[in-house]
Amino acid sequence: MTKEEIVSAHGEYNLQSWSKQKGLSPIAVRNGDGLYFWDMDGKRYSDMSSQLVNLNLGHGNRAIIDAIKEQAEKYCYISPGYASESRSQLAKDLVSFLPDTFGKIFFTNGGADANENAVKIARMYTGRHKIFSRYRSYHGSTFGAGNLTGEPRRYPLEPGIPGFVKFFDPYLYRDGLDETDQEKASKQYLARLREQIIYEGPDSVAAIVIETVTGSNGVIIPPSGYLPGLRALCDEFGILLICDEVMAGFGRTGAMFAFENWGIKPDLVTFAKGVTCGYVQLGGVAVSSKIAAHFDDAVLSCGLTYSGHPLACAAGVACVRYYGEHGILENAKERGKTLSSLLQNIQTAHPGVGDVRSIGLFAAVELVKDKKTREPLVPYGKDPEGIMKAILRRLAAKGFMTYSHENMIIVAPPLIITDDQLVEELAKLDEALTEAGL
Repeated sequence: MTKEEIVSAHGEYNLQSWSKQKGLSPIAVRNGDGLYFWDMDGKRYSDMSSQLVNLNLGHGNRAIIDAIKEQAEKYCYISPGYASESRSQLAKDLVSFLPDTFGKIFFTNGGADANENAVKIARMYTGRHKIFSRYRSYHGSTFGAGNLTGEPRRYPLEPGIPGFVKFFDPYLYRDGLDETDQEKASKQYLARLREQIIYEGPDSVAAIVIETVTGSNGVIIPPSGYLPGLRALCDEFGILLICDEVMAGFGRTGAMFAFENWGIKPDLVTFAKGVTCGYVQLGGVAVSSKIAAHFDDAVLSCGLTYSGHPLACAAGVACVRYYGEHGILENAKERGKTLSSLLQNIQTAHPGVGDVRSIGLFAAVELVKDKKTREPLVPYGKDPEGIMKAILRRLAAKGFMTYSHENMIIVAPPLIITDDQLVEELAKLDEALTEAGL
């Protein structure tokens, strides 16, 4: 097919997510390699969001591709009721990367159904029904995961499912709190949450679900003391702590899982994206040994036709081993220092950059109308003038591809990026902000 035929067929036969369908003109992609991908005209783009923050090892990783091909030669599919080598091996590998309190994995198709099944498991295990999650969060767009989600993408699902309760993220910049005293801020946020739990009835709360680092809603990094305090709060009331590591896991923050940065042990961990880097779709729920043992005698009422798909698991085995064998976590940590420095320079240089936040190679640039008032560049949940889209178009013209959410630009390149590449790409972001008058 020609470029024109591909784009035409896309518009005629595909419903594109999160978009008004009229007038769409997507880039027709020819191929990809490492940090880069090329369109059908040969223009090169730098993948500065790792697509949807999932392509952690970049395009064209031969180890993953070869593993998929090898598995395909054996068999492409066998149902979850059979023992599959790739499924068994990946589950074993993943448990070895998790804290010693973890025991088993339930595989899903992606992040949304990982979160849905985590909620089901928590309710079955505790016998309680309420689930706490945060307003500035995204856990998926299926009905259950959409009810976990706190931001505007949950609105089409309302009225929602009973028992889903929202609370506020620790967001020091937006709340105007002293960012130099993070322990004090943590105590304030935890005190509010504790009070809300008491008002809701602690004996009715099955789990608290958090993105360990809030992702698309602005890479909101928890202050020191918050996650250990949240762990203690859950222990106090017998509530399970579920860490959604769909976006932040597999090296994105410089650790295999983001919660490791704060030394806590969740009860359940949901994952997807970086487990295969998107080469084949896969997600899952990791559960503690205590929860796993509960289902030795109780029925696990969870099931999916493609749970632990052999091709996906083969990709996963190759992928998670590649992280360790090629020093990917160390690279993310070291390159993260370069990214942080470059972003701080951009913040200093631009009156429209209110805040920059980063951990490893996971970053957001928060745009404001005024640094003193911290008024967002666009209203929450709205962009009537298309301001953010215009900035993205400027970046795309320079070959810098990413996405925005609210008044934030996400910067989350593949974990294989080099310092030289970061310098080259962040210069494009600097230029685009200057051209936009920010």
